[in-house]
Parts: sequence; structure tokens; C-alpha cells
Amino acid sequence: MQTDLDFGHLTALAVSLALGLLVGLQRGWATRERAEGARFAGIRTFALMGLAGGLSGILLAPAPGPATVLLGAAGMLVILGYWRDARLNRSVSGTSGVVALLMLASGLLVGMGERLIGTVVAVVMVLLLAMREQLHDWIERLSQREVLSIARFALIALVILPLLPNRDFGPYDAWNPRKLWLIVVLVSGFSFAGYFATRIVGAARGVIATAAAGALVSSTAVTASIANRMKEDAIPAPVLASAVSVSSVVMFLRVMVLTGLLAPPALPMLVRLVAPGLVVSLALAAWYLHRTRLVEVSGTSHAMTIRNPFDIAPALMLAGLVMVLTVASLWVLQNFGDRGLALVLAISGTVDVDSAIITMGGLAGQALDPRTAGLVLAVPVALNTLFKAGVVVSVAGWQKGRDGAIPLIASALAVGLAWLVLR
Repeated sequence: MQTDLDFGHLTALAVSLALGLLVGLQRGWATRERAEGARFAGIRTFALMGLAGGLSGILLAPAPGPATVLLGAAGMLVILGYWRDARLNRSVSGTSGVVALLMLASGLLVGMGERLIGTVVAVVMVLLLAMREQLHDWIERLSQREVLSIARFALIALVILPLLPNRDFGPYDAWNPRKLWLIVVLVSGFSFAGYFATRIVGAARGVIATAAAGALVSSTAVTASIANRMKEDAIPAPVLASAVSVSSVVMFLRVMVLTGLLAPPALPMLVRLVAPGLVVSLALAAWYLHRTRLVEVSGTSHAMTIRNPFDIAPALMLAGLVMVLTVASLWVLQNFGDRGLALVLAISGTVDVDSAIITMGGLAGQALDPRTAGLVLAVPVALNTLFKAGVVVSVAGWQKGRDGAIPLIASALAVGLAWLVLR
């Protein structure tokens, strides 16, 4: 038993030393151009910090006094090193000092038996340090409005959401404050991701990438924007048709992700129903891309218009719509059964399929069995796809818009056929 215990301690020390070497390697490379003696710490110092932390973690339970002294002495050396560095250099960064303290804590966690947590801390720290240039470049390109918007998103996701009560109230116990606010967080989060994806790829990288990023926010809005381009004849029709298909693919994937998060019991049946539509959209996107050489679109005149991702009003309106629809759906379900519920969700989901999914989140597995929930939810998905085909034809006309409408019609028919076979 003692041999096994010693082997475990030796392994912990080896892991602590390895992590210290990893962190020291990055810090040594980052400060390689500094003169000898001008660096805060090198690869050996960081390796020894990890080793000291690991040894302290092993000693903490049987000998807390020596472990505390070792930790305190190592921490004091870091402080003294930073003080010396600050005196010698007019411009000094606190990064190396913080990294040394975190390396000490990482080794401590490994020595205490929390090997996974200690390893994750060290590896994430190295990743952040290695991304210094990319992070600084990203910060320089942020506007004040974007910084404020990021802070606002952090407020609604990390502060308000955990504070809300997680219990049902209202008519039919249909409203749960935390789940309703989660809608606001998810909608804002998708918009957040879509906005920065568009910032990264840019309009000049092609309408395909922009359509995919924009579909994270609203595939209906993206389809309407593409229909306007079809009417203008400024971009080859097959490229725009492929963009429509790609946005439809993203919509199907987003529907499955949202269902998995908010209505997991309905997900298996829904996947079986919408998978044919997803496959059709993928195949047609590839076929249209094959018909033309994908060229980058220069300038900003072709940039798609996507709603402000940091405007919380649409997310709050969707949450309010879901509150109304949930009560209406439970009332319809109680008085008219599944068919009446399918009609309510189909009407609401034709323009905004997300509202139907979120409404179903409070019903799947409770008021509805999972199979029925999946069948009901597939209806607004198919109708929303047909609605977008109608938008393309009405905006661009059949002659110019047919290449964009055909993939949507084909995808909706594939979902409808699967619904008829599996119902």
C-alpha cells in the first residue's frame, strides 16, 4: 500500500514538474529577446514553481505547517522578483508574476489529487499566453459600443440568470423565470456569435460565409437579403442559391441545438424528421457551388444587413411571445388535444421557428410525450422553410428567384415526406 501511495506522489510531482516546464517554455520563448538577468523568470524557475506547488499539495494533509511555509516562501519570492523587475525596468508587466503564482496554485492542485483541474489551469494559461498577439489585435478592433455590449451580455448571462428563481408560476404553472430569461440569453448568444463570425470572415470573403454566420441570428432575414441580391443581378445566381441552401443548413442545425437545450425529449424524433431536409440542403448547396467558381465579393455594398445583435429588445419580445404561446398552447392542448396544439405552433413558427421550439420546451416530456412533441415541432420547421421560399419568389420573382426557392421547397418537401412516413 505504501509503495502505491509513493508511486502516486511521484506521479503528482512529475505532472507538476511537466506543467511547470510547459508554462516555462512559453514564457521563455516570449521573453527570449531580453538580456540575460533582465527577465522576471525563465523555464527553470517556472518548472521549480510547479514542483514546489506539487510538493506543497502532497504535504498539506500530513504536514500542513511545512506545506504552508513552502507555499508562502515561494509566493514571497515571486513578489520580490516582481519588485526587483519593477526597479530595473521602467516598463514592467505583471503577467509573469501572475503566471508564476498560478503555476504554484496549479502544482498545488495536482499535489492535492485534483490532477485534472490543475492540468486544465496550466494548459489554458499557456493557450492564453500564446494568443497574446491575436487577443491584442482583437481588442484594438473593438469599438466602444461593442465593449459595452459584451459587458451587457455578461450581465444578463452571468449575473441575472443565476439570480432568478427556478420555479413555475402563473396560469397552468406555465412560466418559469429562469427558463424565460434563458431564452433572452440564448437569443442574444446566437446573435453575439453571428455578429462576431461576420466580423471575422467579412463580406469580402464571400456571401456564403456571411449567409452562414447571419443564419445564426435569423435565416429568414438572411434569405430576404439574398432575395434582394437576386433581384439586382449583381452576383451569379448559383452562388446566391448556394448561400440560401447554406443558411437553411444552419437553420436546421440551430433548430436541433435549441431543441436539445430546451426540449431534449423531443430531439430524437425531430432529428429523424428534419435530417432529410438537412441532407437535401447540403446536397443542393454543393451542387450550386459546383456550377460556378466561388469568387470573393469586393467592397461593402454587398454586405448583408443583420439586426443589431446587442439589441435586447428582440430577445425580450420573443420571451414575451413565448409566455403568451405557452399559456395558449396549454389551454389548446387541454381543450382540443394535440391537433390544436400543432396548429398553434405551426402558425407561430412559420415566421419565427425559434418561438415554437422554445414554447415546446415547457411541454415536451410533460404535457406531451416525446414522440408527439417531435412530430408537432417538425410542422413549423417545414412551414418556415416554405415561407422563406415564398419570400424569395415574392421579392426576386420566379424567373430570378427560382434557384433560391427550389432548395427551400425541396428541403420542406423532404421534411414533409419524413413526417408522413414516421407519424
